[in-house]
Amino acid sequence: MPLKPESGKGHTVSIYGSEKNLYDFRLEATPDVSLLIPAFAEGLAKGDPGHRVDGEKPGSLEIGRYETSLKVSSTDRTFGTIMGSEITRKFGNTLVDDTFVVHAQGGGGQSFGAFLPRGLTIRLTGDANDGIGKGLSGGKIVVVPDKKSAFKSNENIIVGNVALYGATGGKAYFNGIAGERFCVRNSGAVAVAEGCGDHGLEYMTGGRAVILGGTGKNFAAGMSGGIAYVLDMDHSLYRRMNKEMVSLEELTEKYDITELREILEDYAYETGSVLADTILEKYDEYIPYFKKIVPKDYQRMLTAISRFEEQGIPYDKAVLEAFREVSAGE
Repeated sequence: MPLKPESGKGHTVSIYGSEKNLYDFRLEATPDVSLLIPAFAEGLAKGDPGHRVDGEKPGSLEIGRYETSLKVSSTDRTFGTIMGSEITRKFGNTLVDDTFVVHAQGGGGQSFGAFLPRGLTIRLTGDANDGIGKGLSGGKIVVVPDKKSAFKSNENIIVGNVALYGATGGKAYFNGIAGERFCVRNSGAVAVAEGCGDHGLEYMTGGRAVILGGTGKNFAAGMSGGIAYVLDMDHSLYRRMNKEMVSLEELTEKYDITELREILEDYAYETGSVLADTILEKYDEYIPYFKKIVPKDYQRMLTAISRFEEQGIPYDKAVLEAFREVSAGE
């Protein structure tokens, strides 16, 4: 479509004879501005200076719980992002989890729940397009299929490609399979899906990822931090993972077994996953089928930190000493 800028009219252009302002994004028509912010007006008002509690630690400020329900469609892009910006502007990172809860139904558009901060939870019954949870920053996203659905969640895709790209914190529970490039560049979020496509966990630097099913090829390529637990029922994961920077291990450490169980319990509670419930009911029997994926350098760091802490060195200093040791190749 040809664009012909007209001088003297700022950001207005002529498109086939009709004028259009390039910077009119019609934000007032978005669900965030027209529905979410008004629905949560009471809670957001507590972020005004007269109600603000300064000096609170992250996740410690309790202002009550506020909920709303609505339907979404695939044209609702970046749903929840403007609401999230309001929360960040007024509360920073102080809210406890689930302060503002959105119950959505339908097909989420691209970048659904992008950059959600702590305190904002979106529970979607349906599915979502590419980019869900992009830049997740402490919030929570739960996606489950409609209860009327006849298909098995662990056999069908429920969220699109590039889910949780660049996430830094929070939780994302997908009661189904995620598309390609799941958790790319995740640096702090806890994520669970019942399978994923190619290039999963690429360049991941932190956080936790649990995959309760098959993965695509090139899994964990460039992964330099964080830990992944993968249910590998046919013991074929080694064929699909990129082994350059990570190692594949059995679950033998008590800490790993306990951590995985806690994540699964939370995931099952939030999603009602049949698969997760089945695993938890026979947890000891499933443990041999789980694989732990951990970056080699990251594992060396963890081992060194533990060793220094056992010597009575405080954690912060232990991290520094471990970094120096690993960097020097000792």
